[in-house]
Amino acid sequence: MPLGKVPVVARNGAMFSGNFGLSVAWHLDMMPTMTQQFHDISAFLRHGFDDVIDVRSPAEFAEDHVPGAINLPVLDNEERARVGTIYVQESRFRARRVGAALVFRNAAHHIEGPLADRGRDWRPLVYCWRGGQRSGSFAWMLRQIGWQAETVDGGYRSYRRAVNQMLHIDPLPFPAVLLGGFTGTAKTELLHRLEGRGVQVLDLEGLAQHRGSLLGEMAAPQPSQKGFETRIAQVLSGFDPGRPVVIEAESSKVGERLVPPSLWAMMRAAPWIEVTAPIEARAAYLDRAYDDILSNTSRLRERLAPLKTFRGRETVESWFSMIDVGDRLALTRALMEQHYDPAYAKSRRAINPLVLAEVAMASLDSAALDDAAARIEATVQDWSLSGVTPG
Repeated sequence: MPLGKVPVVARNGAMFSGNFGLSVAWHLDMMPTMTQQFHDISAFLRHGFDDVIDVRSPAEFAEDHVPGAINLPVLDNEERARVGTIYVQESRFRARRVGAALVFRNAAHHIEGPLADRGRDWRPLVYCWRGGQRSGSFAWMLRQIGWQAETVDGGYRSYRRAVNQMLHIDPLPFPAVLLGGFTGTAKTELLHRLEGRGVQVLDLEGLAQHRGSLLGEMAAPQPSQKGFETRIAQVLSGFDPGRPVVIEAESSKVGERLVPPSLWAMMRAAPWIEVTAPIEARAAYLDRAYDDILSNTSRLRERLAPLKTFRGRETVESWFSMIDVGDRLALTRALMEQHYDPAYAKSRRAINPLVLAEVAMASLDSAALDDAAARIEATVQDWSLSGVTPG
């Protein structure tokens, strides 16, 4: 056999010989495309592969990704920008040549590093932005090693379409009950206790990383809008559509994140359970729950200052005086009486929800919250069994 010519065995058993590069290219072209199609979010979450690998850049991954995916970028943020610039300003050919060198160099690094411990039977699922060259190149390399790598047909865009279908287009199938009540009635803690009792709970504030109010920002930044929706879709996909879902009565925004349309429609049609507690207990609870922002007095003043337009300069200046003397209980009580409670009452009147029950708590200690959670659970179960739907 002449130097530079090698036999190549195709998947159908045929053998070729010829120039090595051409033979391998011909062989690869004859290989069936190893792609997986996912038509809904549940299918994505039940993919059945050992790992899901997102080969997009770190910035793309950070904005949103398939739940559980690991990021092994074949082009980092700067490399992706560089290749894109070459593509636009110079030529498609040079962009492909530069990009290919970077992709295979980075892929080799991943194989020697994060993937070094994978066994011979490892089955990865690989995706990029739209199921194109980045995922195809990486999956091809993995298959040459002997791993059973496949790609996602349509890439991340097909995943995003599935999330969009669920949360923006199709009506959600769950019966829902909203947990309402003034600020400081420990609604988030009640949701956690209900979850511990086996109730299906959607904690929007936890998913949005925001407490849903003027002072609700947390230390960690909020996820992107797409990331927020991925979190919601992931939780809802694990729920039984025949059982109720309890959600805190929120506005259409949690911090800077919008509640997606299908979920918002479900929430607007849902009946409420109203929880109440004395103002003294609520002030003390808010002092504990908002310790981070209350301790940061400069940030606290910055957040409250815009309310001069709505609540008046004199009112806000009185809050500043309480901040200056460190009277946090007086401040939290004043904030509820002069801002949070009036805003909530106005919003509730506009919604005029069907209220299934009022759950009154004399205090907000652990025993009182456990008792309230039990009463809320019983109310939700009774409503579910009654078969009565709101509206």
